This record gives sequence, structure tokens and C-alpha cells, in this order.
Amino acid sequence: MVSTNDEVFTGKSEVILIEDKNAAKQFEKMTGQYNSFHSCDPQWYPSRQALKLDPKGKALKDDEILQNLPVGTTATLYFKDLGPQVGWTMVFLSEYAGPLFIYLLFYFRLPYIYHHKHAFTSSPYPAVTLACVCHSIHYIKRLIETIFVHRFSHGTMPLRNIVRNCLYYWGFSAWLAYYINHPLYTPPYYGNKQVNYALAMFVICQAGNFSIHLALNNLRSDGSKARKIPYPTKNPFTWLFFFVSCPNYTYEAGAWFSFTIMTQCVPVGLFTLISFIQMTIWAKGKHYTYIREFKEYPDLRMPIIPFLL
Repeated sequence: MVSTNDEVFTGKSEVILIEDKNAAKQFEKMTGQYNSFHSCDPQWYPSRQALKLDPKGKALKDDEILQNLPVGTTATLYFKDLGPQVGWTMVFLSEYAGPLFIYLLFYFRLPYIYHHKHAFTSSPYPAVTLACVCHSIHYIKRLIETIFVHRFSHGTMPLRNIVRNCLYYWGFSAWLAYYINHPLYTPPYYGNKQVNYALAMFVICQAGNFSIHLALNNLRSDGSKARKIPYPTKNPFTWLFFFVSCPNYTYEAGAWFSFTIMTQCVPVGLFTLISFIQMTIWAKGKHYTYIREFKEYPDLRMPIIPFLL
């Protein structure tokens, strides 16, 4: 038997009481519970729901079995409305398509961006053109990975977050592009040598990042969402797994660091620093999750920088 604490289900602060969890076969997994509410009211689609054993605790996973929960014969679940949701594929496509096109607006110096006399002119410095190519390749790669490579353990995210994420990526892209493509932009101090070394590092990091994403994709080739320990493969770019838990972030940080050297532009450096701080936070979270879930997790690994961080 299943009931809520209100006659009218609002989805704001509901308590679901399952009086006999052993008899509730239709709710054997949390997905059954989600589908039950969805059938009662279409606005509560499964990805919008969160069920908890404690109001301040973590949401129960979709594949958790009701009979295995640490409760007695009477199970009290707390419902939370997560708000409108959007799929991760759409999130990433929105985040990455914007910077790709926004940067090109500045590269081609469309009217009203700079002084009218510079409209549709081009920079005389090869570093500016090369920066545009590298920036475009980076985001085209991300779009391709989103469509063909990435597998998402969580299907959706709150709709309100996509606005914040897009403002971050789109805003920074416009800021970087404005200065790199500005008519008064000056090339790197050490000239072509500096640009070429940075380009080589950028290409290596992009190839490494793509290789890591393919390796992570292969961990879930069977369609499973269960977390597994990633290990190096025959691909040399994946050997960074010997030393760090999240080499995709290591390569991503390296790519932006090389882009900073290539352009010698302060806004790019600030974006690289902020991105590195955020990726370090994510890497540490994933690293400690691996350690907590797997007793045999390699001791040599660090979150993002070998032997250091």
C-alpha cells in the first residue's frame, strides 16, 4: 500500500508511505515508484523526481531495490520535485555550439563589434588565424563527442542550469575572441617559435582528451551505468591513467594552457585558470568516489596532476 501525506499531491514536500515494502512488487525498484507518480500526473515525469529516505539525504538511485533499503516493513520515502529537466545531450550541444559561432563573429569582424573601418577586415598575424582554427577544432570535437562518444550516467539536468552554463561558455568565448581578434592585438613575444610549440602541445592534448573519452566510452559498451575503474589501453594517450584518475581533465587543462601560450592573451589565461580550478574540483570528487567504491583502486593515482594534485 502506498500513500502520501496530502490528499492533493503537489510535489513540493510529500511523504510517501509504503506500508508493506515486501508486498509492493510494482515498486521493486525506484524506477517503478517514479513511473507510478508519472501515471498519476504527467507533469511528474521520472527524471523530474527525487526520492529520499531522509529529507536532507541523497536521492535514491534508479536501480536501487526497495526490499534492500535499510528500513523496516514500513518504508517512508520523501519526494522532491527537481523542476523541469533537459537531456545532457541537448545541454552540451547548446554549451558548445554557441562558442563555436560566437568566436567566428569576432574573427570575421562583423560590423558594430569594432570600429566601422575594421568591418570584415582580417588580422595580419598568423597566430590570430591559427587561434581561430584551434578554437573551432576544440568545440567541433566536443560536439562530435557529445553526439557519438559520451555516455551519460545521469540522463538530465535542471533546465535552469543550462542558462547558467551557456552564459559561462558563451560569455567567455566572446571575451576571448574580442581581444584575440582586436585590430590592436599584438602577436606573442617570441613569435612563430612560441606559436608552433604551443600548437604542438595543443594538438597532443586534443588527441589525448579524445582518446580518454573513447576509453571511458568503452567501459560502458555493454550499456551498463555501473561505475568501473578505467585502466590504460594500448593507446599511449591513455597511459596517463597510470598516474591520474581524470586524465581527460589533465589534457583539457593542457589544451587551454597551450592556447594561452599561443595567443599570449590575458583573458585566455584567466579562463584557463578558472577552468582548471573547476576541473580540479570535479577530478577530486571523482577520485575520492573511486577510492570509496573500490578497495583495489591504484594507490599511485592523483586526481588531475601526476604526483602532485
